[in-house]
Amino acid sequence: FTELQAKVIDTQQKVKLADIQIEQLSKTKKHAHLTDTEVMMLVDETRMYEGVGRMFILQSKGVIHNQLLEKQRIAEEKIKELEQKKSYLERSVKEAEDNIREMLMARRAQ
Repeated sequence: FTELQAKVIDTQQKVKLADIQIEQLSKTKKHAHLTDTEVMMLVDETRMYEGVGRMFILQSKGVIHNQLLEKQRIAEEKIKELEQKKSYLERSVKEAEDNIREMLMARRAQ
């Protein structure tokens, strides 16, 4: 019985963690999209620099655009994975809670 309770609590914490990660990835994706929108409005000859550690590297508009698109795509994939994991964890919590209820009903019936 206590094992099931511990499992439910642990799984609920994992669901909350997945929610937080999904929220962070959504912000990252939105940030990349907004940055890309601003970059695409600039003239092709505009000098653009990519921050790498403590330095900046001159990059073309196309390279920066592709990097931002890739960042959005990766964030979207991770969000999908986390949502699948979250739905699995929610089902697991529901099953464990049902098992606890059944155990309590069985004890009351005795």
